[in-house]
Amino acid sequence: MNEYKLKNRPTFPKRAVVTSGMPYGNKNLHCGHISTFIHSDFFARFLRDRIGKQNVLYVCGTDCYGSPILEGYRKLVEANKFSGSMIDYVQKNHENQKSVLESFDISLDFFGASAFGSAKEYHEKTSADVFNKLLQSGKLEVLSTFQFYDEEKQTFLNGRQVTGKCPFENCSSEHAYADECDLGHQYMPEELIDPISSLSGKAPVLKEIENYYLDLGSYTDLLKEWIEYLETKTPTRSYITKEIKEFLKKPEIYIKNEYKEKFLQINDLPKFELIEEQNKSSFTIVFDKLKDRESTCEILSREGIRYRTGKTLVPFRLTGNIEWGVKVPETAEIKNLTFWVWPESLWAPISFTKACLNDVNEEWKKWWCSDESKVFQFIGEDNIYFYGPAQSGIWLALQGKNPSVNVKDGNLKFTQIIANKHTLFLGRKASSSSETPPPMANDLLNYYTSDQIRAHMLGANVGNNNVPFSPKPFNPNAKADELDPVLKEGNLFTNVLNRAVRSIFYVLGENYNWEIPDGKVSSDIKEEGENLILDCERLIYDEKFHVVLNKLDGYIRNINKLFVKLSKEYKWNTEEANQGIVDALYMIKVATLLSHPIMPNGTEMIADYLNVDKEKFFNWEYCFKELPFFYDNESNHKIKELLPRVDFFKKHPSQLV
Repeated sequence: MNEYKLKNRPTFPKRAVVTSGMPYGNKNLHCGHISTFIHSDFFARFLRDRIGKQNVLYVCGTDCYGSPILEGYRKLVEANKFSGSMIDYVQKNHENQKSVLESFDISLDFFGASAFGSAKEYHEKTSADVFNKLLQSGKLEVLSTFQFYDEEKQTFLNGRQVTGKCPFENCSSEHAYADECDLGHQYMPEELIDPISSLSGKAPVLKEIENYYLDLGSYTDLLKEWIEYLETKTPTRSYITKEIKEFLKKPEIYIKNEYKEKFLQINDLPKFELIEEQNKSSFTIVFDKLKDRESTCEILSREGIRYRTGKTLVPFRLTGNIEWGVKVPETAEIKNLTFWVWPESLWAPISFTKACLNDVNEEWKKWWCSDESKVFQFIGEDNIYFYGPAQSGIWLALQGKNPSVNVKDGNLKFTQIIANKHTLFLGRKASSSSETPPPMANDLLNYYTSDQIRAHMLGANVGNNNVPFSPKPFNPNAKADELDPVLKEGNLFTNVLNRAVRSIFYVLGENYNWEIPDGKVSSDIKEEGENLILDCERLIYDEKFHVVLNKLDGYIRNINKLFVKLSKEYKWNTEEANQGIVDALYMIKVATLLSHPIMPNGTEMIADYLNVDKEKFFNWEYCFKELPFFYDNESNHKIKELLPRVDFFKKHPSQLV
């Protein structure tokens, strides 16, 4: 065993919460959704093996509130495609989501819903507690802002009932809404370009309303400290910290060079710094204060100068006036508000943790507020802003006076963000609103097993790159004679590992009366396996999940090579053959342990047929042990009889031609 690797093993927390970004309550899950869940499930399963299943909570739930759900419900009712209540609507979608997750062996300890069931009461109380503590922090402010109003329909419009163009410089979003685009950029409603009401198809007007906002900008310096910690002490992917740092910049405005002369003629602008770069079509003006940028935007609009704003920390809206939402505690300033869906979804995993624990003695704090625990949040890259500076700003405000990124025991732990980039179905971002909608997750199971999809999604480097997803049955341009790219990673298990395990088992049945011969594993085989375990442990800690499959690929193929050599060179029941069987079984043991979070069903079936103690077999406390350690009797150990043509890793029936 490599002593350096052994001495420098990564440190995992004593307890861990794993959670995924919540699916909206207005839709079923597509291939992009299930990819994120597969990654979080892989990590949760690994942690259960690594630190003990009693020390891991894997929770998530349906995001029931918000304008997308309200708008989806409205359209279906108007089209006479749904006749139930809002609760009926989200509950139906929640049950569908839950069923799909179970079909893909997503091993959630709790999958709830924010608007009904056992989580509802916990979520309402948690939301009220958070709001009251934020109010006490002194960082909440009532701001008068504008909301779009449809004069023809005589109603205020929620966020998804207004579409336009994102005002952010170089934003490639095809869908911008009232105050955010689908790439996660936040802006004030008055900045949206060319707004249109989805109710009337006409341009809405802006009317003044009051809401509670959190002053995120006041935490800029602390958030910079947090980013430095992420960059130096954690395996956080670099594009995540890069994205967050963009929001920690000073307020900026970008103006095309053609307006420069007109801009310079404006008097009484707030103090700013003008930055020009060669070969750029625009110049930049930078402000120390957000309010100076906002007043300048008003002046530029009045002067007919078009501009774009840069990312920065704007006040984070907590409340809204949509009736369908979690009620905000009444205050002397404002009444009859509900929470905006994004902030309440950031603390919803706490509510789900409480519901999972049936919490009565604040057991949840052992998971969310203890120095011995850590929270791992799996999301899509579009949501980095919310789970990055927005959530961390809320957590800082909840600390009260003199908050610190060096969180003391008892305060909410900062989340370890694990973001995935986009799954590109036939070259396009997997999105339900796409012109080429991706296949729904349950439809994939008509052509693939859940294990085959799990292996393919985990083998793709979606943690660092946008990755193609082109399942042959859903690709109209696929050629009849070409291999299905989705099967590549799964074939390592359905073909290679399956063949290796079956071959060894059948030899034990035909020549050894289903008994494993005694013997010690060869030193070189033992060392190779131990180093692979250490390598994969480090890779998972570093969030390089796809490389684990690359490592396993060569190792599993070597098991078959060893068996072929045994079959050709030795007679069974000889010393040399027995040694080869012991070595091959050790390699199977290592491959099974490391593959357990990827292919849980097949690997547990292998453990069953090896007739070992599964609780120990998949426990990393014993990861370097040889097979006899897991037997009841160290010699004359019988495995279960394997009937002909029994597969540990199965192909989908449609592939058996």
